[in-house]
Parts: sequence; structure tokens; C-alpha cells
Amino acid sequence: MALAAPSIVRAGAGSARVVIVGGGFGGATAARYLKLRAPQLRVTLIEPARRFYTCPFSNLYLAGLRSWESIGHGYDGLRGAGVELVHAQAEDVDTRLRTVRLSTGQTLGWDRLVLSPGVDMRWNALEGYDEAASLLAPHAWKAGPQTQLLRRQMEAMEQGGTFVMVIPENPFRCPPGPYERAAMLAHYFSRHNPRAKILLLDAKDNFSKKGLFQQGWKALYGDMIEWVGLTDDGQVTRVDAKALEVQTAFGQVHKASVLNVIPPQKAGFIAERAGVVDASGWVPVKAESFETQRVAGIYALGDATIAAPMPKSAFVANTQAKLAAAAIVAELTGRVPPVASYANTCYSLLAPGYGISVAGVYRAEQGGIAEVPGSGGVSPANADAAFRAAEAAYGESWYAAICADIWGR
Repeated sequence: MALAAPSIVRAGAGSARVVIVGGGFGGATAARYLKLRAPQLRVTLIEPARRFYTCPFSNLYLAGLRSWESIGHGYDGLRGAGVELVHAQAEDVDTRLRTVRLSTGQTLGWDRLVLSPGVDMRWNALEGYDEAASLLAPHAWKAGPQTQLLRRQMEAMEQGGTFVMVIPENPFRCPPGPYERAAMLAHYFSRHNPRAKILLLDAKDNFSKKGLFQQGWKALYGDMIEWVGLTDDGQVTRVDAKALEVQTAFGQVHKASVLNVIPPQKAGFIAERAGVVDASGWVPVKAESFETQRVAGIYALGDATIAAPMPKSAFVANTQAKLAAAAIVAELTGRVPPVASYANTCYSLLAPGYGISVAGVYRAEQGGIAEVPGSGGVSPANADAAFRAAEAAYGESWYAAICADIWGR
């Protein structure tokens, strides 16, 4: 049995190296919790950015409720915890040699590899919408220059203009995100462009917290927001970014003053290079550990994974990372693996002092992931102002707490 055991387990975690690709909610959490559980483990985090800007609360930046730097986080806290940071792009993975090649030309060996690359856009999945088009009609679905571009376009929009948002079918990053964005846009426009209209063209008929969003939109902003679902010809099939026009499945053309196109998505490209994605473009994982189903020794986290019914949220990435870190340490040290249990809460802000939420608890079951019966739920439909204000405060506290948990502040 000793001869058959992996050499890394016989040697103990002290000789093992775990390389993590992606310094967001999943990857940075995994790095911190690997060091907490096994301080002797060598943990290397690969992340091109020296400061990470979060998609959560980026909608508040668009609304003028947050400064840009308030959603940015550095990596000194992780360095202080003993994590080795490499600011470079991971470009390729050799699963036979167990190496990662970086944009610097450097090659890193690994005993376990954790991929948390977020999402990439499926360019041209919507006719006419490629990376060049996103410079005219931004998606702003990765926090950074695209978010700042969309903010500038909002500020420059003519009085009484129409903001058109294109929303994809599932799955995609942060299912409630477009609808919170609509509310935050309406908050901004109600103060700076009160005759503006917001048109949401959606490739589906239902979405997360739909009733709560629609109730809040109406109560807070009247008729400023119009949502058009799939059945009513909301699915966009063609984009003309130069003309700021979109065409729907039934041939209707909509002209925008500002055009925000959120295209279909897939796992970040390094997951494909590692050979862990399936035909869907996402990464199938083992529910008990988040080790990938296709390649042993590689774990995947967060938005890149197939983990339904869990949504693609920051909270989920954080909880998956903690479980995966425990599973990796158990495997490397011969300990009993953890029992797989996960949780999620998504807070959405519709206006200052008006928040709503959805929550869920999940577990590994029969080879997949299942929601625990009777767990979770959504905010009540007819809650009073004090309840909505409390949920808005909870959302602020959640963001502060999770960022401190991950990046150290």
C-alpha cells in the first residue's frame, strides 16, 4: 500500500506545490485557505492584475454610489499569509509534465493545480458582436476598463435617450447582475437624466428574483425600465455596434443611445488549454471536491464550473474554494476528506436603502450537487421599508466581510 500511495502523500504536504490560476473570489480564497490549513504547503497564485476589481458592487460604481477604488483589492494580505504571487498571464498547461507556462516565459511545476479563471466572452455568438465591437458597445461583465467605459457613456448620454441592455440565456456570470444593473442605471438616470429609458432585451422568460426586481423597479422608478423577455421577442440575434442597433429573433430593430451587450459566456481560456472543459464550454467537476472530471489533480472553481443548481456568484466561488482547499490538503496529507456542503447568498441593491436577496444551501448527492430541501429562499414580496433597508445593509456588510476574508481588508 505504501508503494502504491502517491509519493506526495508519503512525503507530506511540506514538499507539495499547489499552483492557482486566477486571483478573484475563487482563486484568492483557495490560496488563503490552503495556507491556513497547511502552512508548510507551497502555494503560488498566478494573477496578471496587481489590483483586483470586483464585479460585485461594480453596478454601484455605475450608479455613482461607489468610487472605483472602493471595489479594488490588492494582494499584500495574501503575501503576508505566505502565498507566493506571480503577476503574469497563464498561457498553457501541460497535464503530463504538470506544468503551467506563463506569459513571461516562466514555467511552473505543480502537484495540484487550481483553476479559477472566471469567464470569457463567446465572441460572435451574437452576430456582429466581437471584441472590437465591445469597445463601442461594452459588456462591462469583467470589472475594469469596460466598466469605466460604460460609466462614461452613461454620463454622456443625451437627455431622454434610451439605454439598451442585451441579456443572454443561462448559464452566465451572476444571474441577478443585469437586473441589479438596470436598477442602478435607473437610480443614476433619475437624478441626472430623468427622461431616459432603459430597455432590457432578454433571451429568457424568467430570471433570478424576477418578481422582486419588477416590484422594486415599478415602485422606485415608475416606467423607466422596460423588460422584454424571450416570448415577447427579447432575444437579440444581431448587433451593429457602430450604429448602436440590435436586431431580435423576429426581426425588430432597436436603436440605442448607449448599448450594453452582455454576450453568452464560457470558462476562461486557460481551462480549455488544460483540457478540462466539455462541449458546453464549462468545466464539469466532482461535487465532493471540485476536482475536474476530465483531468485528475486539477481543481476548478467559481464561474468556470458546471455546478448547477448553484449559481455563478462570488459567494459560491468563495465557498467552493474553501471546500476544495480542505479536499486538497486532505488528499496531500492522507487526512479524512471534508463533507461537501455549500452555501450561497446574492444581495441585490435596487436603490440606497432598498435591498433584496436570494439564498441557498447545497450538498454533494449521488454524484452531483443538490439543493438541501427547505433551505434558502428569497426576500418576501411585500416587505416593509425597514426590511428592505436591512437587506441593503446586509449586502454592504457581506461585501466588506468577504473581501476581508479573501484579500485581508
